[in-house]
Amino acid sequence: MADKKDAPRETPSGIPISPVYRPGDVTADYSRDLADPGVFPFTRGVQPSMYRGRLWTMRQYAGFGTAQETNARFRHLLAAGQTGLSVAFDLPTQMGIDSDSPRALGEVGRVGVAIDSVDDLAMLLDQIPLDKVSTSMTINATASTLLAMYVVVAEERGIARSALSGTIQNDILKEYISRGTYVYPPQPSLSLIAETFRFCAAEVPNWNPISVSGYHMREAGATAVQELAFTFANGLTYATRAIEAGLAVDEFAPRISFFFACHNDLLEEVSKFRAARRIWARLMRERFNANDSSCKLRFHTQTGGVTLTAQQPLNNVVRVAVQALAATLGGTNSLHTNGYDEALSLPTSEAATLALRTQQIVAYESGVANTADPLAGSYYVEALTTELETRALELLLRVEELGGSAKAIEAGFFQEEIGKSAYAFQLAVERGDAVIVGLNKFEDGKEAPVIPLPDYSKLEGEQVARVKLLRAKRDSKRVTATLTSLAAAAPKVGTAAGQLMPLIIDAVRARATVGEISDTLQGAWGAYRPH
Repeated sequence: MADKKDAPRETPSGIPISPVYRPGDVTADYSRDLADPGVFPFTRGVQPSMYRGRLWTMRQYAGFGTAQETNARFRHLLAAGQTGLSVAFDLPTQMGIDSDSPRALGEVGRVGVAIDSVDDLAMLLDQIPLDKVSTSMTINATASTLLAMYVVVAEERGIARSALSGTIQNDILKEYISRGTYVYPPQPSLSLIAETFRFCAAEVPNWNPISVSGYHMREAGATAVQELAFTFANGLTYATRAIEAGLAVDEFAPRISFFFACHNDLLEEVSKFRAARRIWARLMRERFNANDSSCKLRFHTQTGGVTLTAQQPLNNVVRVAVQALAATLGGTNSLHTNGYDEALSLPTSEAATLALRTQQIVAYESGVANTADPLAGSYYVEALTTELETRALELLLRVEELGGSAKAIEAGFFQEEIGKSAYAFQLAVERGDAVIVGLNKFEDGKEAPVIPLPDYSKLEGEQVARVKLLRAKRDSKRVTATLTSLAAAAPKVGTAAGQLMPLIIDAVRARATVGEISDTLQGAWGAYRPH
């Protein structure tokens, strides 16, 4: 009998938790809802042997001011055992603004690496074997340009496009919802995304042309249920747009990837990842009659940035370890673990290495990689997996009743729902109902450490000089010709006459900058202004 003093409990998503779970609480049928790993609906994993066959990709996210600094960090992490790259870009690069623009003043290199031209990207990737290392680039509005630059860097090294592997985030819908690094209005942006799908399917078959991201919505305050529902609403929008552009679902869907957060409630997070695979598999089969390869949900996970505290920052080592364990128990395909000092500054080399070591200890010492889906059959995990699926699908239906993601964004639905959840969580923290060790319980009375910010002015000056030198040295007539061709085709994007990727690649080869390409497209499409 449960202790009468035991207050009702619920997960962070508001799902009630029983004091004990029994066989009758599990409604999932094994063959219909679970099945073996590698078998539809892939609840237990997309590969039959999971980590026994191959461990998840250990992909640490990094970007520091200049291409040279970031290249040094990448090479350090690769030498330490990292198995994939993940690039953070500064805000001007993300927003399609060159470093020498007045609009970039004070932002160059501050939250990631500054990339203005293909020469910068070549420096970033110096001595890194692009035909052997997978690269993920967190870039959205300007994703097509950065992909073009990556292709040209490889081309100028004699590496075939077919040998390249990696991911561009390219998820503009979540930018309108929760992050803000958008440039163009939704409709041409969606057409440009469909164009990158077409290009990758034809030219770069091992590249993921999109990483549909729940992570940033979770960082903005979404619950696990909202993260699932809103991510899949966006994923369905991208798939539908690609089909409308003339692509067959099985041409592009196997290369759609996803990006989820992992927070501290270990068993809700494990159940979330299992539910995610089942939801996506069924949506793709039911909506598009997709084949098994297209129904497999492949996803990258990052530990929760918003869960890190500036107070008692070493506590974050434990939080990250718990989150890494949840991600791997949930069957992630790729993982980034945050540095313990990221609530204070960009991670130090020491913190980044420890974060990588956390993954390696989970992989090689914890035993979780020895069998696929080791928590399957847990009465609680199976009941929670089903409840998360049910609630996420109910919320997804509300989005579809509004007309889908684009219309729901225009109506402010996503933003309002996430805002309510964020506010409710903040109130729970302030009341002490949600315990954060070192912040609202077990405080030590010490002030959070203050890390002095580096002086970015010299870095900015050097990057501005690089852009000006590039403009002076390049063939300006060739640049103008390529941008003119791009401007003429941009209004036709989404049609056979509007295949923009070859034209963007031509402009990149000519040493057109990120800002010049962005301005050209903005001239044709305008800029997005939220209502």
